[in-house]
Amino acid sequence: MGNDLIQIASAQPCHAVAPGVSAASADVARGRTFYLETFGCQMNVHDSEKVAGVLMARGYRPVDSHQDADIILYNTCSIREKAAQKVFSRLGAFRQGRPGAGKIVGVLGCVAQQEGEVFFERAPQVSLVCGSASYPRLPDLLDQLESGNRRVKGLELDTEGCFETELTRRDNRYRAYLTIIEGCDQRCAFCVVPMTRGPERSRSSAKILEECRRLVDEGYTEIQLLGQIVNAWRDPSPAGWSFADLLARVAEVPGVRRVRFTTSHPRYFTPEIVQAIDSHPTLCDQIHLPVQAGSTTVLERMRRGYSREEYLEKIHCIRKAQRAISLSTDIIVGFCGESEKDFEQTLSLLADVEYDQIFSFKFSPRPDTAALGFFDSVSDEEKGRRLTVVQELQRQIQLRRNQALVGRNLEVLVEGYQPRLGQAVGRTTHNRVLNFPGVPAEVGCYVQVRVTSAGPNSLVGERVTRAQGGAASA
Repeated sequence: MGNDLIQIASAQPCHAVAPGVSAASADVARGRTFYLETFGCQMNVHDSEKVAGVLMARGYRPVDSHQDADIILYNTCSIREKAAQKVFSRLGAFRQGRPGAGKIVGVLGCVAQQEGEVFFERAPQVSLVCGSASYPRLPDLLDQLESGNRRVKGLELDTEGCFETELTRRDNRYRAYLTIIEGCDQRCAFCVVPMTRGPERSRSSAKILEECRRLVDEGYTEIQLLGQIVNAWRDPSPAGWSFADLLARVAEVPGVRRVRFTTSHPRYFTPEIVQAIDSHPTLCDQIHLPVQAGSTTVLERMRRGYSREEYLEKIHCIRKAQRAISLSTDIIVGFCGESEKDFEQTLSLLADVEYDQIFSFKFSPRPDTAALGFFDSVSDEEKGRRLTVVQELQRQIQLRRNQALVGRNLEVLVEGYQPRLGQAVGRTTHNRVLNFPGVPAEVGCYVQVRVTSAGPNSLVGERVTRAQGGAASA
C-alpha cells in the first residue's frame, strides 16, 4: 500500500537494556545517536519502530538529522524500482568513503536483502547490510560494528521466527502496529517480497493477544494487524485458530476501540472474515484487497492465483455485509503483455467495484522475479498514459462516493492538528480523512463529526459532540 517515506527520529528517551544486550555493549553506545529513515509500507514502518527500540535499549538516542547522528540507517523498500532508487539517492548525497569521522551508515530491509554483499561495492560508505529476516540478529551485528568491524552483514532467510523485541519505540501515541505474520510464499511474477522477506512465519495466537492486552494497558486504542499477506496467518499453536477467529478475539480484547488489518490476498479471503466484521463493531469497516489487474489473462501471467470472476465473487461477498465496508485496492498498469483490451477490463473493474481508494503504479521489473524474464511489451510512455487514465477515473469515483457522505455524522479518531488552519485531522472507521475545526488537545480522541463537504481525497466537517477518550501516554 503506497510508498511513503517516513523519518523516524525524535522520541522519548529510553535507557532500558533489552535481553541479550550486555551492560558493556549498552555503555559503549550510551550517549551515541542514530538517524533512521524509512521507505515503504506499514510493515517497514513497524520494523523501524522495532529497530529503534533495539538501538534505544543499547543507549542510543534518536536525532532528527543524519548530520547529527553517529549511526545513519535507511530501512528500504524494493517493491517498485522508484522506491529502490530512493536509498541510492540518499547515499549519493554522501561523498565517497565514510560520510564523516566515526559515523556508521547501514542499509536495512528489502533493498539490502536484494543487493546483498554487492551493496558494499555499489556504496562503499555502507558498513551494515541487513535484510528484515535477520533483524533478530541486530544486537550481535551492532556489537560487531561497535567493535570496529568495517563491513557487517545479515542476509539469512532460513528463519522460522518473527522479528520481536522487548522494546518497540512506537511513533504513534494512540495507534499501534502489530505484526502477526512475516514473509510470503506466493511467488507472484512481479513481486520481489518472497526473495527479500523470506518464507511465511506466523506468530502464535497467545503471543498476539498478550501483546494486544499490553498495548491497551499502555493506552493504545487502535491496533493494526500487519503481514505481507495478513490473512494467510495460520495459528501455529494447538489452538489452531483461523484468521477470522483471530480477528474476533482481538476485537474482544477489553479497551480496544478499533482494529484494522492489512494487506489481504484474494486467495485467502473468506466469507468468515466478513462475518467477523459484521459481528464485531470494533473491527473497522475497511478492507484492502489488492486485485492488481482486471483481466484474467493478465492475472494468470502475474501468477495471482485467481480470475477476474473469482475476485468479483469476493467483492460481492463484502458488498452483502450488514455494514457498509470501504474497499481499497492496488492496481499495476502496463504489466508484460497487457493489451489495450486487457487495460479496458481494468477500467471496467474499477467502474463496477467503485473502490473508495486505490494505489496505482506503473509496472517495473524487479530483480529475482519471474517477470524479469518476460518481454516488457508496454512502453513507459504508454504505461504513463494508462496510469493517468486509471487515476482520473478513480478520482471521479472517489469524489462521487465521498459527496454521498455529506450530511452524515461519522466518528473520527483525531490524528493531528494543523495550527495554521485551526483544523483537526481525523480518520473514520472507513479510513477516510476528515478535517474539521478543532483544538490540539483532541489529538488521540474520538469525536463525532458531521460531513459538510467532500473532495476526492478527504472530507470536511464540523464537530457535533465533545471528544471522548484520550491519546496514549508517550
